Amino acid sequence: MRLVAEGVKSGHDGAFAFALRRRSAYIETNQRWNPMRFSPSFLDEIRDRVPISSVIGTRVSWDRRKTNAPKGDWWACCPFHGEKSPSFHCEDKKGRYHCFGCGVSGDHFRFLTELDGLSFPEAVERIAELAGVPLPARDVEEERREKQRATLHDVMELATRFFEEKLHASEGARARAYLRERGLSPATQQSFRLGYAPDSRNALKEFLAGKGVEKAQIEACGLTVFEDVPVSFDRFRDRIMFPIPDSRGRIIAFGGRAMTSDAPAKYLNSPETELFHKGNVLYNFARARKALQKGGSVVAVEGYMDVIALAQAGFENVVAPLGTALTENQLELLWRMSGEPVLCFDGDKAGLKAAYRTADLALPLVQPGRTARFALLPDGKDPDDLVRDGGPDAFGEVLGQARPLVDLLWSRETGGASFDTPERRAELEKSLRELTSRIKDESLRYHYAQEMRDRIMAFFGSTRNAGRSQGGSANRERQRGTWSKRGASAPITESLGRSALLRRGGEVMPLREATLLVAIVNHPSLVDEFFAHVEFLDLASSELSKLHACLLDTLAHDSKAGREEVVKGFGQAGLEESWQRAVALVRRAGQWPALAEAAPDDARDAFAQSLHLHVSSRILHRELKAAETALAADPSDENYRHLVEIQAQMRDTHATEALIEGFGVSSGRTASA
Repeated sequence: MRLVAEGVKSGHDGAFAFALRRRSAYIETNQRWNPMRFSPSFLDEIRDRVPISSVIGTRVSWDRRKTNAPKGDWWACCPFHGEKSPSFHCEDKKGRYHCFGCGVSGDHFRFLTELDGLSFPEAVERIAELAGVPLPARDVEEERREKQRATLHDVMELATRFFEEKLHASEGARARAYLRERGLSPATQQSFRLGYAPDSRNALKEFLAGKGVEKAQIEACGLTVFEDVPVSFDRFRDRIMFPIPDSRGRIIAFGGRAMTSDAPAKYLNSPETELFHKGNVLYNFARARKALQKGGSVVAVEGYMDVIALAQAGFENVVAPLGTALTENQLELLWRMSGEPVLCFDGDKAGLKAAYRTADLALPLVQPGRTARFALLPDGKDPDDLVRDGGPDAFGEVLGQARPLVDLLWSRETGGASFDTPERRAELEKSLRELTSRIKDESLRYHYAQEMRDRIMAFFGSTRNAGRSQGGSANRERQRGTWSKRGASAPITESLGRSALLRRGGEVMPLREATLLVAIVNHPSLVDEFFAHVEFLDLASSELSKLHACLLDTLAHDSKAGREEVVKGFGQAGLEESWQRAVALVRRAGQWPALAEAAPDDARDAFAQSLHLHVSSRILHRELKAAETALAADPSDENYRHLVEIQAQMRDTHATEALIEGFGVSSGRTASA
């Protein structure tokens, strides 16, 4: 590149061609010396896939006090020289290490070559193995293309300089005026290397030809175009030019904004070339990645001007797709920079539709530590408008209100819809299940499903509560009777609670606890699926606690024990009467999914709902006791408010428990149905 730059600066025609010949000779010599030549893109790929800390961590012990593992910031005693205090530092985001004691620094490959004495190809092979990427076989055609790409980068650099010069020449007066009107300072224009393509069919082509660039190279860069004439002409004419760099800062394409309203396209991008594949590139990627070394998350907006205006306002961690919706490859680029990028969309219907489309694209790909947040702009405003009218704080406020992916999906499925019938509620549940099933990561899929169940219960609890409060006491009693007949979580009645059937030694057997225990005895598969919860099930009833302990003891002796073996164990432990009382309570209350004849799917859904409510209730109960103790010891306003908040949460939980019956339970079908 230095040779090319010197050729350009010299001003002599043919200097550029001479530089290209020198570069070609160097590449050919390098290929003869190293038959296994690795392309920069391959080296970048395997470096990006393997955190440098995982390479270095096999040779050093990280210092726990200075290391910040969640941020990929690691410290250790230097392996290159003896020291007692850690001055050796590496960062996963940069993929670099540096010792502040002896001054060594480098990347993955240099660490292995300098510390372990590996050759460069051996170091590449080691990193490729860690990345799970096969080494490329020698491909003569690929080597030819790599050589071609090297020269095309030089051509694109020349074109960028041509456009920069024209912006500041007499031809660029209108373009400069437009950029001033948009509020872009000369420093910002220079930083982003903005330029101007003159209104000429041959200006760029003739300039490049005068520098020794061949016609085929100009065409390979997408700088000229053919229509109905045999001679090619400049693709970009009378446009403000936005150079598009790759991840290493090299110009690979252009975007051009028309200066006249009658142009066929307001924005025009370079076509797909050997250097440029639109769906694999984010505008401003290299600069944003460097800015993220200071911390924060990457922000994706719509277009070039938004990125540039935000960078001028202090938001340097901003990128944009190139005139199209985000692709999977572009999402991967965002996740390389930060685990939780903020995706910014217009607040109108079109913007919301684009946000939903991106959410659907991201959902199967999300993983622990790799998701997205969504920021919606005020209707009719873009980021450029916001920072011009309200300054950086206006856009900062939008980012502060960014919503997680799960929120966006939930609001899309529930927004503007009515769920006043069982059929509509069942349809919503089905849609949410289908959504969560798309997540490939098993652990995250489980937590998303749990989150959606929680929201469903809270949502329908609040909506039904509202309906009951409006209907008066008679309506409340009528609805309670209606829901109880469906049989899923009918609360125990006062008279049933006082009956001798449910009392033993002055203790009332809690319905929900009895339902949980009866369900896991009648459906042993629930024990395996919910083992962590079943093993440490927190039961207030001493009678049910004895049954629970007997159940675990039976399973400890025979992990394949079924219902009959467990019930037999109850009898041998003298707990037969307690077991029969629990079954009678569950049957009387209409909790049919817990009974032995219920279908497994129905039993599982009802059990998951009841278990969630039970765990939440027990946690709140413990928090309530702690809050009461704190208030007694220190009757402050803060402790009082905390107590009131917990009491309100308990009321909401009880209301939800009484109002979710039937949701997630398909029918009263039996296991044989």
